[in-house]
Amino acid sequence: MSPTVTQAILPIAGLGTRFLPWTKAVPKEMLPIGTRPIIALIVDECLEAGIRDICFVISKGKEVIPRYFRRDDALEKELSKRGKGDLLDELRKYDEVRFHVVYQEEQLGDGHAILQAEAWVESEEVAILFGDDLFVGGESGLRQLLRGYEETAGEGERAVLAVENVPRDRTNRYGIIDVAGNYADSKRLWRVKGLVEKPAPGRAPSTLGIVGRYLIPRSTFRMLRTTHSGTNDGEIRLIDALKGQLTSLPVFGYECEGKRLDTGTPEGYVDAAKHIWP
Repeated sequence: MSPTVTQAILPIAGLGTRFLPWTKAVPKEMLPIGTRPIIALIVDECLEAGIRDICFVISKGKEVIPRYFRRDDALEKELSKRGKGDLLDELRKYDEVRFHVVYQEEQLGDGHAILQAEAWVESEEVAILFGDDLFVGGESGLRQLLRGYEETAGEGERAVLAVENVPRDRTNRYGIIDVAGNYADSKRLWRVKGLVEKPAPGRAPSTLGIVGRYLIPRSTFRMLRTTHSGTNDGEIRLIDALKGQLTSLPVFGYECEGKRLDTGTPEGYVDAAKHIWP
């Protein structure tokens, strides 16, 4: 996988209102899938792709998330005494990860959340992983996206978005890409010529919806600083920033293989728990 993508931002500051009253006390990302919380599966996706520099964008009250990944010497000592080597290995795999935390004080859109981590970003490219989407049945969504990034290396600075062919009657739930054809001989890489946020089925330029994984260059942060959507109550949206870069930045969609699980709704969470155990 690409050694140039070494950092990842996980925007997880949302309130999780669909899971109330549970999320009044416990962040949605800490809901268990088997024996691990959802957020651990997202972090593990980063580790499996070789990324060990991770920034959580959280809101006040979600401090339990970074705390989950901190070393607990007393617990490890007790597990060692009991001969629980497998559990020790599970805990210690996070020891070499560089975790960072920033806060999103106001809920002003996904682009606003990403901007809170701008000062932390050191690499020329950064991965963005939203917490609602998980991929099973093959390679992770991030690894597939990195493959698409490598295949487009000749394009210079670029952005690559994970996409899925969604039912036409559900395009109003996704950011949809307008395509200018496949890239080179790839059946999964698409050149993006337009981006539309949640279009009605009859107005959608395609059925390829963006599904929670992005690779963006540093220049996108500059665009985010000047991008405000006129239709989202002043919110800053990542899709609007990328739309503003289309004339100067090659943008690609990578159609991911495998099954995507949406943990952002109670129904989707139950389905994910059935597919992933433990």
